[in-house]
Amino acid sequence: MASSDNNIRPDMDKLLSDIADYVCDYVVDSDEAFDTSRYCLMDALGCGIQALDNEACQKNIGPVVPGASFADGVPIPGTAHRLEPIHAAFNIGAQVRWLDYNDTWLAAEWGHPSDNLGAILACTDYANRFLDKNYSMHDVLEAMIKAYEIQGVLALENSFNRVGLDHVILVRVASTAVATKLLGGNKQQISNALSNAWIDGGALRTYRHSPNTGWRKSWAAGDASSRAVRHALMAINDEMGYPSALTAEQWGFYDALFKGKSFELKRDYGSYVMENILFKVSFPVEFHAQTAVEAALQLYEQAKDKLDEIERISIKTQEAAMRIINKSGPLHNPADRDHCLQYAVAIALIYGELDSHHYSDEIAADQSIDTLREKMQLEEDTRYSQDYLDPDKRSIANSVTLHLSDGSNINAEVEYPIGHRRRRKDAQPLLAEKLKHNLATRFPDEKVKTLSKLLQDKDSLDKLPVTAFMNLWQIQESSND
Repeated sequence: MASSDNNIRPDMDKLLSDIADYVCDYVVDSDEAFDTSRYCLMDALGCGIQALDNEACQKNIGPVVPGASFADGVPIPGTAHRLEPIHAAFNIGAQVRWLDYNDTWLAAEWGHPSDNLGAILACTDYANRFLDKNYSMHDVLEAMIKAYEIQGVLALENSFNRVGLDHVILVRVASTAVATKLLGGNKQQISNALSNAWIDGGALRTYRHSPNTGWRKSWAAGDASSRAVRHALMAINDEMGYPSALTAEQWGFYDALFKGKSFELKRDYGSYVMENILFKVSFPVEFHAQTAVEAALQLYEQAKDKLDEIERISIKTQEAAMRIINKSGPLHNPADRDHCLQYAVAIALIYGELDSHHYSDEIAADQSIDTLREKMQLEEDTRYSQDYLDPDKRSIANSVTLHLSDGSNINAEVEYPIGHRRRRKDAQPLLAEKLKHNLATRFPDEKVKTLSKLLQDKDSLDKLPVTAFMNLWQIQESSND
């Protein structure tokens, strides 16, 4: 005879209540974190503006159905659209992530904490306009630090991709926590919203891997952040939570989706992730390939007239790159190409540069790219893999060796990419120039100067109301055709 279930409701899972405590109580006092957050904001929005030049991105920007606008709603940067906060989060999140060209986080589970910006900007702007809040851009930067920390700390020891789930699950969780707080939620409401975020489960990683790589990897973050805003809005209306969403036997997240394991957390929440965030300063390519492209560019001047003399190309890399971006055979679209280490290295050796247009079908038709790809041999360097996981190093090393027909070889090794914390001072002026370049793809010169100056002026940016900031990014309808 079957026994009845124990229907005594437990206390809220500790992980959920700990995140709620952090979001509500932690005071960020790190100048480095705030300064880095400002660079993350400018880089993310700049990349989002440039993404609007991409036809596939444009198709996903705007109201969910034609005409579904929201009077005095959240402005969508670089457009004339104003939307309700759920779909505004999708729009901003999709823009920011589309080109895969701004900040990132590498750990047991990698990801892009700037993906949370869609929910943060949507909720702070909406709250100012309709909920009588008075958020400034300083509040946005603080919310970014906390969202980055939640996503990044959960990612340090816990690999969702190894059970087939996509890392945007952590965007949904982090955005849910900060969005609920920004909309006025208390600790209980934040915990309730988080429980629903985990119960959503996770998207499969199918769209990030051969043979199915495609554009969904560019709008998946927008999807996650919009879902987070939905949970937050429901929670502040006192939608119930599920206290053992993670730990319930059989039906909880751990048993149903994480092979029965609970999460490992070896750091308290603070500002560590923002302080150690990685920027893609020079190349729009999956981050594990950044130093490989730097190395290939170091070899370009020596190699550009000897490409026909290359017999073999040896690339030493980390285990993560071997697993994620090591591809042979045909590459079917730009989303496939920007996640192929061999393709990125070939472009750098042939053209002496790498930007988003190099992933186009037109450039990919150059047979010399595949000729070089076929000569490449990838191998894991165990030291690179160890230093990649070392919390004091967090290197992302690659080396490229060209073996020539005369028996000679030339080599370059780069351990820390330009966007690494150890090279932050070198990266900052380059990020400012990158911002201007990105903004110029959409805005006139005067607007580029205004936005660039504001984003680099700490005091002016900090005190600016979110609504005033967001209004600056709108364009007139006639310019949005």
